Amino acid sequence: MSAEQVDPADRAAAAELLARYAEAVDDGSFETVGELLAAAVLEDAEGRPVAEGAEQIESLFRSTTRRHADGTPMTTHLITNVIVDAVGADELEVRSRFCVLQATDHLALQPVVTGRYVDRMARRDGGWAFVRRRMVPEHWGDTSQHLTFDPAPDRGGQRT
Repeated sequence: MSAEQVDPADRAAAAELLARYAEAVDDGSFETVGELLAAAVLEDAEGRPVAEGAEQIESLFRSTTRRHADGTPMTTHLITNVIVDAVGADELEVRSRFCVLQATDHLALQPVVTGRYVDRMARRDGGWAFVRRRMVPEHWGDTSQHLTFDPAPDRGGQRT
């Protein structure tokens, strides 16, 4: 099927899942992130599995994402350029771009990471669910207030 053959309601449902994910991360609601990705395998940029299922995914976000005094990461995840392709009657590939903005008491408002998501969604129980998410970060900014680890150690530990 081509992109034109994707039902507009399915396209809207896919975009809604992306928005709910961004909202949950920005709220620091990692339990909700786990629930949204409960049926999914989370992959790194090379396609290697890093977490699977609600508990592992929630744990991953809790251990790698810094939360501040208000309980949130103090981020805004912008997800754009959403492309939805059918890969079967009950499966979609959803490609999108992301930009994570952050501002804290120690960091002026700025992008801290940009990249792409490549998601596979499947129809489950009358709705759509993530079944795979590949996260492909492409450009790193200062993640010192966002992550608990340096995602680009090849920069000599310096976060720019």
